[in-house]
Amino acid sequence: MKKIVGGLLAIFFCIAPLPVSSAQSSVVKIVSSPHQNFTGTFRNDDLAQELTPSGRLGQLVYVPNARSRIWVIDSSLIDEVVAMTGDYKIASKAVPIGTVIAKNWLIQLKKVTLTNDVVSLAYGNPDVTLARRLAPSELNAYYAFGKLKLEEFLGRPVRSSEGTGLNAGSSRITALQRSSYSDNRKALTRLSRVVTHTDVSDLRMKLARLLTPTLDKTSREHFVANAVEAVAVQTHRLRVNPGKYQITTENAKLPVTVINQFPIDVTIDISMMAKNSRILVSGFTGVHLAPNSKTQLELATQVIAPGETTVFAQITDSKAIPIVAFSILQLNATVIDSRVTWFTTGAAILLLLAAVAQSVRRVRRGRNSEI
Repeated sequence: MKKIVGGLLAIFFCIAPLPVSSAQSSVVKIVSSPHQNFTGTFRNDDLAQELTPSGRLGQLVYVPNARSRIWVIDSSLIDEVVAMTGDYKIASKAVPIGTVIAKNWLIQLKKVTLTNDVVSLAYGNPDVTLARRLAPSELNAYYAFGKLKLEEFLGRPVRSSEGTGLNAGSSRITALQRSSYSDNRKALTRLSRVVTHTDVSDLRMKLARLLTPTLDKTSREHFVANAVEAVAVQTHRLRVNPGKYQITTENAKLPVTVINQFPIDVTIDISMMAKNSRILVSGFTGVHLAPNSKTQLELATQVIAPGETTVFAQITDSKAIPIVAFSILQLNATVIDSRVTWFTTGAAILLLLAAVAQSVRRVRRGRNSEI
C-alpha cells in the first residue's frame, strides 16, 4: 500500500504544472544608445567594445542556447552593427576596429535567437508616450519599420512590441529639441511626397533615435544638431538654382536650372511669385526631372515697369504643397514697356498742345491790346 501511495505521489509531482515564476521565460533586451551619426559616420568606436564577448551586448548573446528566453530587439541597433561590418568611418578619423567584432556578434545573435520568441521594438527605441503625443502616425511607422527590418535580418517572422510596454523609459528631450525633431520630420515628410527613395524614408525613421530614453544630455544635443545637418543635405538635393538676371527686352525667356541629385525620376511643379508687379512671371507644372540631373527651363517674363524684382521659386507637388525651401531669383529690368512709352509720349503731346494753346492766347491778347 505504501508503495502504491508513494508511486502516485511521484506521478503527481511529475505531471503537476511548474510554479509561475519558474515557467516564465526570461526577457533579454538588445538595445543601446545611438552611435552612428545621421550623416553616416560613427561618433566613436564605443559600440565595438560593447559587442565583444566581454562587452555589455556581447555578454547577452555569447551564452548557451536556451528555449526559455524572449529576445526584445531594437532593429536600429542592428542597422548600426551591420554598418560596422563594412568600411565604416569614425568622425574623429580614428582607425575602426569593429568590423570582425560586428560580424561575429551578428552571427551569434542569429544563432542564439533561432529557437526563441523575438519581439521587435519601435525603430530607434523611442519614448512611446512622447512619440504618440508628437506624431501618432509616425509612431505607427516606427513600429512597422522596426518589425520589417528585424524580419529582414533574421529571415523569419517576429512579433511587434506595440501595446506591450516593452519600449520603456522617458526621454529627457527639451522643448526646443522637440521642436527641432518635429521640423525635421515634417521636412522629410514633405520631401517624400515627390521623392520615394530610401535615403529619405530611412532618415525619416532614424529620427526616432532622438526620442530614445538612452541618450544623455550631451549626446542628445549632438544628435539633434547632426539631424538638422543630415535633413538639410537631403532637402538640398532637390532645388531650383538661385540666380541674378538682367532683362533688356519687354518679353524675355530666362534660363532657370532645376537640380535633382536623387538617383530616381522626380516629377514636380514650380510656382513663381514676384515680390512686386514690375515684372510678370509664370510657373511650371508637371516638370519631369531625370535621375541625377540638371534640367534647364525657360522662365517667361513680361516687363511692366523698369526696376528690380525678387521672384520666389517654390518647388511643390501637384497639389501645390511646398516640398523644399524656396529659391530666390533677382530680376533687373532696364527696358521701358511699350505701354509706358505710349503713355509718356501721349502725355508729352498733351503738354505740347497745351503750351501751343497758351502761346496762341498770349499772341491774341497782345494784338487786342495794340488795337
